[in-house]
Amino acid sequence: MANPCQLVWQYRLSISLTAATLGFIASLSVSVARSVNPKLAIPSPNLNQQERSTSQSLQIKGLLGEEQDIYEKMLVHLAEEEAKRLTFSVPVEFQGKTIHSRVLKDNAKVIALTFDDGPSSQTTPQVLDILKRENVKATFFVVGKTVKTHPQLMKQIVAEGHAIGNHTWNHHYHQYSPSAAAHELETTATLIHQLTGVKTALFRPPAGILNNGLVSYAHQKKYAVIMWSADTKDWQSHRITVPKLIDNALEDVQPGGIILLHDGGGDRSKTVQALPKLITELKQRGYQFVTVSELLDIPD
Repeated sequence: MANPCQLVWQYRLSISLTAATLGFIASLSVSVARSVNPKLAIPSPNLNQQERSTSQSLQIKGLLGEEQDIYEKMLVHLAEEEAKRLTFSVPVEFQGKTIHSRVLKDNAKVIALTFDDGPSSQTTPQVLDILKRENVKATFFVVGKTVKTHPQLMKQIVAEGHAIGNHTWNHHYHQYSPSAAAHELETTATLIHQLTGVKTALFRPPAGILNNGLVSYAHQKKYAVIMWSADTKDWQSHRITVPKLIDNALEDVQPGGIILLHDGGGDRSKTVQALPKLITELKQRGYQFVTVSELLDIPD
């Protein structure tokens, strides 16, 4: 069986290669349209100028027709892959389950970074810049009312290839009736879909509370309830130091693990400071970064 890490990166590579090929074909089509391609057959010298021109034009149209067919097929492929990314269906074995980490074949060294409570105009852009620079994809568990406030940030998160999870509308900790729990999850899910096209079946309860009615509703609706295996405790923003934040993550890091971070809900400047160093250390330990969606999709 293929290495789980390879499966994830082969998928990402196929998308990149398809996009690059589309760009190449587009540029090639322009060059062919502007001048006679040297690979075209040379018209017979017995033809007059008009006949030679007509012959070359027919060959060019044939070549462009083939390229157009390839181009359209690749567009269909890209659309299919994008649809899969935007509508993540949780594998059956994780539907209605609570997950802290995954045990993978051969203890494959993959790790998922997750960010809660955003998007935030102060922190999220900085986090996205770091992730882009480090070529890392993460999972953002977003709060509905902050998504409503920052729709463009929400769109940017998705456009840059990160996964999305539901983190309720209000981020409250009290007890919920079934109808109130439904409102918290479904209102958020609807807004996410309206803004980005994403249909997510990933849910994380605020503060990790499992018994106030939210998780019961999420399980009933076959969400995968995503917890964590390593808590950076960056939510203790006024008490924690940057080195301690990093140490908290590394103390509990494990293959198939999920790391808890925050990009909203308060002052997250220390998270921003720690993130590049944490990523560097994990890379040095041989870890590859996946989204939670990818983590659940890796075959056992």
